[in-house]
Amino acid sequence: MPFSDRPCVVILGATGGVGTALAKNLSERGWKLFLIGRNTDKLAQLDASLHAASYPIEFASSSQIGEALNEAKTTLGRIDGIANCIGSLLLKPAHLTSDTEWESVLDVNLGSAFATVRAAGKLMDGGSVVLVSSAAARIGLANHEAIAAAKAGIEGLTRSAAATYASRGLRFNAVAPGLVKTELTRRLWENESAANASAAMHPLGRLGDPEDVAGLMAWLLAPENSWITGQVIGVDGGLADLKTKNR
Repeated sequence: MPFSDRPCVVILGATGGVGTALAKNLSERGWKLFLIGRNTDKLAQLDASLHAASYPIEFASSSQIGEALNEAKTTLGRIDGIANCIGSLLLKPAHLTSDTEWESVLDVNLGSAFATVRAAGKLMDGGSVVLVSSAAARIGLANHEAIAAAKAGIEGLTRSAAATYASRGLRFNAVAPGLVKTELTRRLWENESAANASAAMHPLGRLGDPEDVAGLMAWLLAPENSWITGQVIGVDGGLADLKTKNR
């Protein structure tokens, strides 16, 4: 692929499990990458190994995301795609969730997604933005109230942004994973019995790998899939939509 024809893509949360898998996926395709993340050591290692540009941020705040995406456009010359892999996880019932915890879940998940959409509307001339929701926004799971609410907000944001920017050829979609084996979810799957119980909740009988989610995100970012917008696509082993004898 000629250098000038390589898609220019920004990955927010590039040092997380899914973000790193996505960066490697797109690098293998020859795409130009700009990586944004909080883990400065891992970010430096990743951009060196993938020959990508990078930008560290301390917090997933609206201002820092806006600054990072402005820097991405300056560095790349244009932005053809953005994937926001920033996220957090809080498993508590509502009555045990503090105001601080609630606000943090909203800021990190929905707040970072909104900041991404706002920046995309200012910086992109067509292209694709992919956000991350969760199966928890689509199916009732105990002790997921805060994260389910934040992720459900991302789904509404995705559809509204898709409608707003469709006339500019700017697409917005989201993926909704089940339980994926990343560092963020380690305590949910590192115990064998807990992992087996979690896997049994997913009709396909296993937990997700970061590459499962990254593959779908890469597909949604690809220019050849430019007639897809406003969609929330589950990549969850059937968790949110299927009922089997194990559930």
